[in-house]
This record gives sequence, C-alpha cells and structure tokens, in this order.
Amino acid sequence: MSTNSPSGFRTEPWRVLIFYIAAALVFSMLIFRLFNLQVLEGGNWLVSAEDNYTREISVPSSRGIIYDRNGVILARNVASYNVVITPAYLPDDQADIERVYRELSEIIAVPVNSGTVDDAKLFAACVPGPGIAQLVELGDSLAPYTPVPVSCDVDEKTARIVRERSVGWPGVSMQIDPIRDYPTGSLTANIIGFLGPIPATQVDLYEELGFVAGRDKIGYAGVESTLQDILAGTNGKRVIEVDVAGQELRNLEAPIEPVAGRNVRLSIDVRLQRAAEGVLLNEIEGWNAYFGQVRISSGVTIAMNPKTGEILAMVSYPTYENNRFARFIPAYYYQQLSEDSRNPLLNNAISSEYPPGSVFKLSTATGALNEGVVTVDQTIYAPGQLILTEKFSPNDPGRERPFVDWIYDEQPEGFGEINFLRCIAFSSNVCFYKLGGGYEDEIPEGLGILRLGEYARALGYGEPSGIELPGETDGLIPSPQWKRINQGENWSTGDTYIASVGQGYVLATPLQVLMSGATIANDGGLMQPTVVREELDDEGRLLKPFEPHLKWDITETPLITNFDCDGGYCIEMETKSAVDPFVVEQVQTGMRLAVTDTLHGTLNKIFGDFPIAVAGKTGTAEYCDDVALAANRCTFGNWPTHSWTLAYAPFEDPEIVIMAFMYNGGEGASVAGPVVGRVMEAYFELKAIDLAEGGGN
Repeated sequence: MSTNSPSGFRTEPWRVLIFYIAAALVFSMLIFRLFNLQVLEGGNWLVSAEDNYTREISVPSSRGIIYDRNGVILARNVASYNVVITPAYLPDDQADIERVYRELSEIIAVPVNSGTVDDAKLFAACVPGPGIAQLVELGDSLAPYTPVPVSCDVDEKTARIVRERSVGWPGVSMQIDPIRDYPTGSLTANIIGFLGPIPATQVDLYEELGFVAGRDKIGYAGVESTLQDILAGTNGKRVIEVDVAGQELRNLEAPIEPVAGRNVRLSIDVRLQRAAEGVLLNEIEGWNAYFGQVRISSGVTIAMNPKTGEILAMVSYPTYENNRFARFIPAYYYQQLSEDSRNPLLNNAISSEYPPGSVFKLSTATGALNEGVVTVDQTIYAPGQLILTEKFSPNDPGRERPFVDWIYDEQPEGFGEINFLRCIAFSSNVCFYKLGGGYEDEIPEGLGILRLGEYARALGYGEPSGIELPGETDGLIPSPQWKRINQGENWSTGDTYIASVGQGYVLATPLQVLMSGATIANDGGLMQPTVVREELDDEGRLLKPFEPHLKWDITETPLITNFDCDGGYCIEMETKSAVDPFVVEQVQTGMRLAVTDTLHGTLNKIFGDFPIAVAGKTGTAEYCDDVALAANRCTFGNWPTHSWTLAYAPFEDPEIVIMAFMYNGGEGASVAGPVVGRVMEAYFELKAIDLAEGGGN
C-alpha cells in the first residue's frame, strides 16, 4: 500500500501581492497622517496645546473720577464686596463642606440648596435663585480654581464677618470689585449719566479695544457716555500658565499694568445746580398747588457764562436716580422711567423741542434791523389786533385772518405807536408780525422766512450745539420747501407772521434759546457751549486746560445766501454779509428796556429793583402736542402755553445768562421769570461768598 503526503503549504502569489499592497496603503495613510499632523497642521496643534496651559487674564483699569468746577466729586469708584467660593480649596470631607455652606448661608441669606445645577446655568452670577451648593458645583465642573460669586454687593458689616470667619471656612473669601457711585445722585443725573453692560451688538467692537464683555461697563448716558474714551482707561494683561484643573502656576510674560482713566473737571457748579433745582421745583410745586392739579409737569433751567460757553447749571425736571443703575439696571425701574410721559430719562434741556415763543423775537429783531426792514427811530403802529389778507401764492386772492397781540384781552387797542426798542421791551406780537412778514405800505417788505431762518441759525437755532452730552436734537427752522414736503401745501404770509414770533412750525431746545440770548449778550460772539472744563491725570495734575471756543461771531462771519428750491425752481434770498455791531447793541438796549420800562417792560417786576443791571426777554408760547390733544385743550384762541424767560447780567459786562422753561406754565414773565430771578440771585450770592473767601472759579 502506498501513501501520498502533501509537499507543503502554498499561497497563491496574487494573495501575497494584495497583502503587501494593503499593508503599504495602511502605512502610507499613517505616514501621511503623521506628516499632516506634524508638519502641515503642526502650528495649529501647537497653538492648541499652548492654549491648554495658557490663560490670558484682563486686569481691569480704574475709571476716571468726575468733579464739578470747584472739586466736588460727582462720580467716583467705591468698593463692592462679593462673597466667593473657590471649589478647589473646599475641605475634602463632604460633611465639612456642608457645614461651611450652612454657616455661610445664615450670614449672607442665600439658601444652601435651591434648584439644580442645570437651573444655575440659566442665571447670571449673584442673581437670586440658585443655592450655594448648585453654584459651586457648576463652578467646580467648569474651572475649580476660579472663584464662584455666591453673594454680591454685601454690606461692609457682612463683609467683615465673612472675612473674619473665612479662616475656618476653607475656600471662602471676599472679592472686592469697584462700582460707580454718584454722590450728587439725581441732582446731576442728566449731566453725569450712568454705566451699563456692553450691549451684545457692540461686544466685538469693545473686545477689540481690550474690554471684557460681562465684566466691564461703558457709559450709557451723560458725560459717562460721551467721555467714555477719556474716563475708561486701558485694561492691563497677564499671561499665565495653568494646570489641567485651572490652577495658576506662573507668569509666562511680563504683566502689562492697567492704565487708569483720566479724571474730568466739569464746568458745573454743583452749588448753583442745587439752588437752580430747588428754585425750579419750588416754583412748579407752588403753581400746581395754586391750580389744585399737576398743571406744570416738567421744566428746565440753565445757567451759562456767555463769554466762555461754560454751563454752570443745567437742571432738567423730572430726572432719575442714577445710583440705582450703579450695580445693575433694574428692569422694573427702567420700565417705570420709560413709560413716564414726562420722559425723565431724557435731558429736556437738549433732547426736547418746543415752540420758543417770544424769546425767538431776538432773531427777528436782529434780522429786521440789520436788513433795513426797520430803523431804530421808526414808529410802528401796534394795534391789539391785525387783520391780514393771507395768501398762499401770488395769484391767490387771499382770505382775511386776524392776528392778535398778547395784550389784547386787557388792552384791546394794543400798544399803539411804538419804536423798535419798545417792540422788544413790550414784546409786541403785532410789531413783530409786521417786521417778519411786512404789512401794506407801513412795512412794504418784511424780513421774510428765508432771511429770518438765516438770522435764527446765526444765533444758534436749527442745529445741535455740539455740547458734550448725548441725544441732542436740532430743533426746526421751517422754510417753504420744508412745508411743501412735510405739510403738502405752500407757504403763506400768515406762516411768516407766526414764525416771526417763534410759533407755528418753529421748534427749539432750551439750550438753543439760551445760546441765542448768550450771543446777543456777548456782542455777537456765539461760544461753544460746554460742560467739560479740564482733564486731569489720576494724581490730579492738569492734562488739558480749559480753552473757550468761539463758534462764530455774527458781526464778522458772513451769513449764508439762502436758496429754497422746489421742482427745479429756486428762490434766492440774499442776506447781509454780517450783522452790524450797532444792531446787536440796539437789541441789547431793547432787552434792557424790558427791565427798566415801568409801564410795559415784561421783566420790570422781576428785575426792576435788582441791585445789578439785568437785560432779558420773556416768552409765552402756544402749543398743541399729544398731551394737549388728549386733554382736549387745543381749541382755537385758547391753546395752552409754555413759559419762557431769558436774562443776563451785568448788562454792561455780562458774566451769566440764565434761561428757564416751564412746560404748560402759562405766561413767561409770571411763571418762568421768578425762576430766572432767584437763580440770578443765587449766582451773585455764591460769587460774593467766593470773593470773600478768596477763591472761586
């Protein structure tokens, strides 16, 4: 019997080839992957590796302090005490941890347990809701060596207790953060403003500037907003090495120290500010008590040096308490302010527009005399009522429309024959109707709306002043083109009449009214109004001294030739190259006569016996806004009126100009006049005190 045995195991050559090819592909892929990781993407992975152990810490800067002109602090930084727990430093024993939580809870009034960790994720730091245990557990899962705030802004007594007992509470400590404090509160809130968190829409912008969203705050209103770049300073930086748990090991780079913000000294005199606020509120409350209802709902008073443009006081009522926004912005309080129809969050001195009434006649008077519409000695007949044939186009046959003077009810015959100076002193409406729009053969051609607009703008109307406060509006100086676009009809002679006395479509801010009076008081020089006086470093050294800025001088700066165009057709109304100094002098004389004339001088009762020579102008402006309409008060011949008064002193060498406005106040001389008078008294009393003490700015 024969046996066949196998000659040995054999593998097909093609199988071996496939194996080698597969092995080669695998090794090729590994080599390519290694090459990609090590060479092509090596830099990215190196950066990621460095990020794992590198932390860049922003060191907050100190915000600049805000002072008034005499060094009184208006905004500063104070300490806010926060109770924090560092999870990594807590005791190892859970029972000890719970004891720490329990004892701490009794002092800071935050529950030990409340909700879940997931709930804690929905709350910002220190917002009531999560318990201590949940906050710490969340922090431990994220960064155990990062302090977790469990109670913010505790009082100093609680802070001392926690600091003393933290010796027996491992992981518990006090963290001190600076917060903004406003010692003068609501008195200066509309000037100073407040801080708030960086808005989500501006995070990228501010992060590029080195700010940290969620920690750093920026100005939201007042000079805190407009002077943000000056006050904020520059954050510092530390680059450190940390371990996997986030514990700090060492500095990797030399620390960059923060640069403190610069301090600012404002032009405001807080003593005069307080006096002005007291006078304004006392007058408002007195009249409201007299009428048995809240008739005057808001008001403004401003004092300025006409030679330098420095705002010495700026009171806007109602206002708000900016200290309530220092730590966070309470939603309920902000909503309450936002829904108040009186707009307390707005600085009504610059952000609200009203018909200026007769204080606007300074523009008409300046333009009419300068353009030769009237002469100083010319007699103008001012009856109690003027009948005008009002026309909307040259071919319009017109319709008769009565225009009455303010004295008509008590003296129907009006003022009779008066000259230019008494037109100003008596504030005769009929006289200014004629000066603005002309009347028959007596004044064949009045100033006209286009030339009137140029003189009004020359005195500061019609555009923002540029003061260092946010939210300033530009007012309105209407023109025929404006009316066609916005009202859908032609300009009429009656429109010019009404605009000439600061009514109709004319609107102005209280600051613009003040600027017009200041320009006349300053012999035609319109100074840039300002609330900022000087910049200082953190040690009080002067960095930027105050320099008054002349915007223009109406006696030197040429007025602009005005064009009013519609559909390719333009009307040119050329004005004089500048205002003759004689014209300004005569307008000043008319304003002085408003004080000295005992018969019809509108300010004689207020300043007739004042020991210092005063000049001024009053205004009573009819209006019909949403509030008046809702109250059904907009009836022809019986519209409600705002109260205005403007005055400056000393007449020969002015150093103070004061304006008062009372919403729905009534007659200017009776309501706003006393406010200006008492603020004027306060100013000169403070000046006498400063001179006696050998100081003052």
